[in-house]
Amino acid sequence: MSQLKKYRFFFILLVVFIVLPLINHSLGMKAFQLTGNSLIKMLFLLPPVLIFVGLLDKWVEKETIIKYMGNKSGIYGVLFAFLLGGIAVGPLYLAFPIAVLLLKKGASIRYVVFFLGVWTTAKLPIVIYEFASFGMKFTLIHICLGLVFYYLMGMIFEKFYHHKQLVNYEDQQDISI
Repeated sequence: MSQLKKYRFFFILLVVFIVLPLINHSLGMKAFQLTGNSLIKMLFLLPPVLIFVGLLDKWVEKETIIKYMGNKSGIYGVLFAFLLGGIAVGPLYLAFPIAVLLLKKGASIRYVVFFLGVWTTAKLPIVIYEFASFGMKFTLIHICLGLVFYYLMGMIFEKFYHHKQLVNYEDQQDISI
């Protein structure tokens, strides 16, 4: 029963998804189409990222991650997180397996949050698009403010969360909705 309770939000959405076409056929079909397209995109994008994460897990030693992204890495942590997030391509949900791996390998929470922020704000495709569409001034303001914000958020997260608490999340009791 606890397994069903764990996935109750999913089951509620599934019931709504099934009932929606009965209430409004066109809206229900549009929901089916959007969901199907999203699942297909995810199925093509997620496996290569998971393979990449598996290779990183085996090839990159824990000591290397601690050296470059650990609590005492200083500017190297910022630069490494910026480089890793900046060259990324794809939606944000692809960054989460990498972030979990970095946490498990000993990366600082601050740099993992900064990496996720760079992925959303300052990855190369976004920078090129913003520069071409909105100009240099907007792009620089947006990226600089975003990077400062995510770095500060990383520092705040470090104050509220312990590294072991985040790494051992699977062992903890689930948070109910």
